[in-house]
Amino acid sequence: MPTFDPQSFAGEELLCIRGERTVFAALDFTVSGGDALILSGPNGSGKSSLLRVMAGLLAPAAGTLRRNGAAVEEDPEGHRASLHYVGHLDAVKPVLTVVENLSFWAAMQGDRTQVTSALETFGLAPLASMSARLLSSGQRRRLNLARIAASPAPLWLLDEPAVGLDTASVAILTSLIAAHRAQGGIVILSTHTDLGIEAAASLHVDDFSVAVVAA
Repeated sequence: MPTFDPQSFAGEELLCIRGERTVFAALDFTVSGGDALILSGPNGSGKSSLLRVMAGLLAPAAGTLRRNGAAVEEDPEGHRASLHYVGHLDAVKPVLTVVENLSFWAAMQGDRTQVTSALETFGLAPLASMSARLLSSGQRRRLNLARIAASPAPLWLLDEPAVGLDTASVAILTSLIAAHRAQGGIVILSTHTDLGIEAAASLHVDDFSVAVVAA
């Protein structure tokens, strides 16, 4: 893994509205290189929405995201190019093989040199030439997660990454997170599973619900 230059990522007074519902308001966070931030809260509290805001997939109704002190809105494409976002839905193209899927994603980050090792890391090398439509749900999840090992990106945004994984795959994921942080990377994730991530900060998204903010 590469060593990343010192990084910082922060949100200031973030407001998220979905439809007619205010999901969270006045939400602040700050993370630096090597940090891990775990998002917690009950279902519907806004963890997934916050990760989508962080990834630039959902615009906040108010507030500012800053990357290394600069507003993300000043260079949204550069921001998206420097992160990995893994959501609930597996972004697997069924018409492509396993290796073609991973090569496609890695090419978007500009580096396909780690595709083979990423397949090996998640135990997918024997399935490399298999059509993705034939994969089980667990294999699809591992393929989706293999993106974070296939090409460098300093910021990882992971939404319930352990869902559908067996114990061995969870251990692999936890090890990758630790290695990424050791190289100066940032990891922000939501999870209902204790991944044993050391020295991780916690952000309770439900603390920023409208009712709590109004109180």
